Amino acid sequence: MDDHVRGRVLSAEHITIEPSRLDRPEAEVLVGALLDELRDRYGEEDPDHPLVHELAGPAGGAFLLARVEGRPVGCGGLRSHEGDVAEIKRMYVVPDHRRHGVARVLLATLEAQAARLGYRAIVLETGVRQPEAIALYESHGYRRIANFGPYADAPSSVCLRKDLRQAGSNSAGSALGPRNA
Repeated sequence: MDDHVRGRVLSAEHITIEPSRLDRPEAEVLVGALLDELRDRYGEEDPDHPLVHELAGPAGGAFLLARVEGRPVGCGGLRSHEGDVAEIKRMYVVPDHRRHGVARVLLATLEAQAARLGYRAIVLETGVRQPEAIALYESHGYRRIANFGPYADAPSSVCLRKDLRQAGSNSAGSALGPRNA
């Protein structure tokens, strides 16, 4: 990482968000690192493995890569959860780019993409051993809900929800535009 990037929050101009696919090599590397980290934190495999088509446009989903200076440093996906509710999956930022604003820009872009796809709310699952993730989501207006799906009986899971059409939403993202397409 260049010295002008190290140790500070990046402005949105330094972070590029682009559409991708879960089965592209750069995405596979990032998701593999995420799954390794989750295995290290929890001592078990993630029980939910989204399929490539679930995180793609035709199925009402999306998968995005975050880049800094051309390097892939983060990812996140959306899939249909139920009705007009989307679910965030595979949200991850490499350790050396955490606390630099990448996750905030990526999350805001995922929220804008979900709204563009017609979703009214987003749900997600994270875990009790990821306090930094919980803090990020809660700072973006997500509130805890009952655990759902494969996490319903998982004591280490924390499920959250955000209504996208609420007044005073604090996400500043926009739909993928020319610079971020």
